[in-house]
Amino acid sequence: MNPNSDGTYESNTMSLEKRLIRTSEFTLIVLVTAFVAIQASAADADVAIEEKPKWETSAAVGFTLTSGNSDTVLGTASLLSLKKWELHELSAGLNGSYGEVEGVKNNELARGTVQYNRLLGDTDSYFFGKADLLHDSVADVEYRLSLSPGYGYYFTKNDKTKLSAEIGPGYIFEKLGSGEDDYLTLRVGERFEYKISDRARLWQSVEFMPQIDEFTNYLLVAEIGVESDLTEKMSLRVSLQDNYDNQPAPGRKSNDLRLVTGIGYKF
Repeated sequence: MNPNSDGTYESNTMSLEKRLIRTSEFTLIVLVTAFVAIQASAADADVAIEEKPKWETSAAVGFTLTSGNSDTVLGTASLLSLKKWELHELSAGLNGSYGEVEGVKNNELARGTVQYNRLLGDTDSYFFGKADLLHDSVADVEYRLSLSPGYGYYFTKNDKTKLSAEIGPGYIFEKLGSGEDDYLTLRVGERFEYKISDRARLWQSVEFMPQIDEFTNYLLVAEIGVESDLTEKMSLRVSLQDNYDNQPAPGRKSNDLRLVTGIGYKF
């Protein structure tokens, strides 16, 4: 949805009929993907469970406070859980941050992500479903809900290195400023993980989501980070996160770049 010169949004809301058609199309895509995954799961129902799967959970917090010539405060927190069993992978994450400079808020962000992967037998392929919800008051994003099913492939998957790519349709519901919108997208994603040593790891990811009928409206989300163990349970994390919205809310910039450091703890 493009803003007018005065910062308001054009009155180009889709008719009810068009919204129903778009919603029906996306629902059909999700149902077909789910049906294929269920059929594949049924075909492998006789696979024996060797051990009870466990959640791998870690949390990280960071805090900066200055007083004197400048008064600033910045806090960050994140939580990540991962579970793998048989031919299934499930991950869920939460992260947020809040900051002020001289009493003026300059950071308020919260994001939640859930993704399920259904591996296809002994191959390196999988079907996935992903949901992502974002709130960023400084960027004037009241909410942005992204839903996407699709197909993924592991180019490399071993104890040291993992490299995967994903592609599929998506649908976004969002409220930027005072305007609400929803539209069909294409989602292309990539993720890389590398175990530098027994005590250090590196990860990197990129997601590109253009609007199907207006490719000039797109989102680009990227991250690169490194983690080093301090003890068996604690670690030091540093990550660089970049969020680019080609059509941001009126009066806001397209690019948001964050450098986040924190102490992590493995449960």
